[in-house]
Amino acid sequence: MAYLAETSVTLTDGLALVLERVAALHPDCDLADSGTPTATVAVLRQRHAVLDHLVLADSPVVFEKAAGGQAVITDLRVDDVLPELRAEVESYQTHTPGHRAAVQRLVLTQPQVRNTPEGHWVAGTNPEAAQHCLTGSAMLRDVRSAAVLSDGVSRLVTEYGTANWDETFAILRTDGPRGLIETVRKTEATDPTGRRRPRYKSGDDATVAYCQW
Repeated sequence: MAYLAETSVTLTDGLALVLERVAALHPDCDLADSGTPTATVAVLRQRHAVLDHLVLADSPVVFEKAAGGQAVITDLRVDDVLPELRAEVESYQTHTPGHRAAVQRLVLTQPQVRNTPEGHWVAGTNPEAAQHCLTGSAMLRDVRSAAVLSDGVSRLVTEYGTANWDETFAILRTDGPRGLIETVRKTEATDPTGRRRPRYKSGDDATVAYCQW
């Protein structure tokens, strides 16, 4: 990941180098196998008086603007892929046979459209994925704070709708990332099977990086 910290290298080129180098570390693996791990990517980098960002898939970078409000950078192209199978998954409560079967059908079909022009892009073994990221920059003076979130945390706003971004940043200022993750888990605990908030699974990996200037 050191390539991404090098300010003379664009985040896109840095990510491509990272993907290429990681793949090269596993010469004995069948990296073309559909079960090869993939991941979303969200990067925030300070470059002097500029903040660069890169997002691939649905883990967002969110800026709390100095003038008020937020700017949310997220890649939701995955939501447009296999909508019928996604709807089927969400029609069942989690931890039920029907839900498990629907998830299995979705998981087996996703590799057919993952990292293809007709589907969506995630970080895997193909460096080309870096060319499909959402990238941009903001002036540091225009940003009060920023959060880099896995989708397991951002769903508090985007899927559960139990907080808005103003409330999310208020939690971060008061209780930090741990407090925000605890808020997500408490929300999920009130609906463990997804009866009121249909979802892919009861809870997802939760990671937060919070930056203030």
